[in-house]
Amino acid sequence: RVAEIITNAVEIEKEFVTDSLPVELIGMNSKLMCEYIEFCADRLLVALGCPKHYNTGNPFEWMEMISLQGKTNFFEKRVGEYAKSGVGVSQEEQVFSLDADF
Repeated sequence: RVAEIITNAVEIEKEFVTDSLPVELIGMNSKLMCEYIEFCADRLLVALGCPKHYNTGNPFEWMEMISLQGKTNFFEKRVGEYAKSGVGVSQEEQVFSLDADF
C-alpha cells in the first residue's frame, strides 16, 4: 500500500512538473525533474522499508549537498534556549482550562 501511495504521488508530481516547466531550461528541464522525483521516491521507499520502484539515478548531483542528514533549517528548528517549559511558573498557572475570557 505504501508503494502504491508513493507511485501515485510521483505521477501527480511529474504531471505538475511537465505542465509548469514547458520550456527547456539549461541544466534543469521537465525530463530531469521527473527523474529527480523518481530518485527521491526511491529513497523514500527504501527509508520506509520497501524496495525501489524506479531505479533512477540522481540527475542533480549538487542536490546531494542540500539534503545531507544533520542539516537543520534555522526557521524550522525549535528554539529551546529562550524558555524551558514550566520553569518559573507556579502550579496554578500550569492548569489547562477552557473557561478563559477572550
